[in-house]
Amino acid sequence: MNKIAYFDCPTGIAGDMCIGALIHAGVPLEYLIEKLNLLGISTEYQLRTELVHRNTQQATKFYVDLAADLSLKPENPATELDPSETESPTFDARHHHHHGEEHSHSHGEADAEISHTHHRNLPQIEQIIVSAKLPPRVEAWSLAVFGKLADAEGAVHGIPASEVHFHEVGATDAIIDIVGTCLGLDWLDIQEFYFSAMPTGAGTVKAAHGKLAVPTPAVMRLWETHRVPVYSNGIDRELCTPTGTAIACTLASAFGPPPPMQIQAIGLGAGSRNLAIPNILRLWIGDKEEGRGKKEEGRGKKEEGIGEKEEGIGNREEGIGEKEIFNQFLMPNSIETITVLETQIDDLSPQAIGYVFDALFAAGALDVFTAPIVMKKSRLGVLLTAICHPEFEDACEAVIFRETTTLGIRRSTQQRTILHREIQTVKTEYGEVQIKVAKSGETIVNVHPEYEDCAEIARLKNISWREVHRLALQSWYDRT
Repeated sequence: MNKIAYFDCPTGIAGDMCIGALIHAGVPLEYLIEKLNLLGISTEYQLRTELVHRNTQQATKFYVDLAADLSLKPENPATELDPSETESPTFDARHHHHHGEEHSHSHGEADAEISHTHHRNLPQIEQIIVSAKLPPRVEAWSLAVFGKLADAEGAVHGIPASEVHFHEVGATDAIIDIVGTCLGLDWLDIQEFYFSAMPTGAGTVKAAHGKLAVPTPAVMRLWETHRVPVYSNGIDRELCTPTGTAIACTLASAFGPPPPMQIQAIGLGAGSRNLAIPNILRLWIGDKEEGRGKKEEGRGKKEEGIGEKEEGIGNREEGIGEKEIFNQFLMPNSIETITVLETQIDDLSPQAIGYVFDALFAAGALDVFTAPIVMKKSRLGVLLTAICHPEFEDACEAVIFRETTTLGIRRSTQQRTILHREIQTVKTEYGEVQIKVAKSGETIVNVHPEYEDCAEIARLKNISWREVHRLALQSWYDRT
């Protein structure tokens, strides 16, 4: 049986949380200190751990105390900031003056900021790792993680990865977090790595150029290039740091629910903040159970290297690779955050309401609808509701104020669960029609021809819309 690790990240992922979970699972801190000393930068930091409680649950908190910060260290450890709040984008703009001024690292005191002196580019960090003579897997994984992180930052800033300079996070904190995580996984002899879907977080973080929206650009780039499933858990903080995200995207065999496994140990790594749910990364360690959760062993051969990722060839009937099933068919339904705008109207022409629908959809609304209501003094009216993503709420609200007679709009933030959807095309005797197929996990729960395709064919061929709709559905079912 392969020994595997599953990273359950309900409040996101950061490098210090990974190491905290590994130490909680049994990796000796002394071993990490001994191996990290080989990097030759031990004068820049001190390492320590502490058992803490997050919403009454005990977990291990891992600290990297930078030497430059020790004199500023707060007397009360509880006031320390979570790296997810201080680990801003790793790119250091000072070395590329056209990007702005140097990033500062906040320590939690009012307006107290310190600029650290250690700035290293990717080749310098790679040289530190190679010169340390670490275990082969640790060296390979660490170089790969830093490579992905630099690629993402370079893509965001429009420069080659080799020219990306890392500020103090990249110089010390991220080196410890990335190499330390790889050391811990190697010590536990983990062969494959799996990660849960990632929470997006929300809000803003401070960076060299002012405030950045969460998720930060580098994290978004990593999610995009690795097709990471994400969702909102309603927590308005930065939850996934660039370092933690790079570790996940480099090592992951797949993202999603846990694979079939026999759990042998659980490691709990704490963040610093108390959140609405326990701020803990949960590391599940165990043996992979072969022959369950897949239709066949899967054809295709596994690539050598990180995580032994499967190529997974073949089709569903012949048995596809386990990784593909894990990624595509067993994914949970997506949860996303939406804004709901509502207002009552009793003095507007129904024709104007129809125009409002079109204007709201053009402004980014996901759905618009009305419902008949009886207002005060028994006046008949309509309840106008618009649903949109939060980034479009201001635009949709402006449309309602501009195009209706309302004097006020209620807004609320809600979460909705949506099925995985894909568009397929079928051929009918009158032409092609797109079919929207909705799935819950591996089960198809809804099949619906696209309205506009059916309407266009009905007009062109002078037949009923219902007939086109029926033929499209029949063609889809016949071929499946």
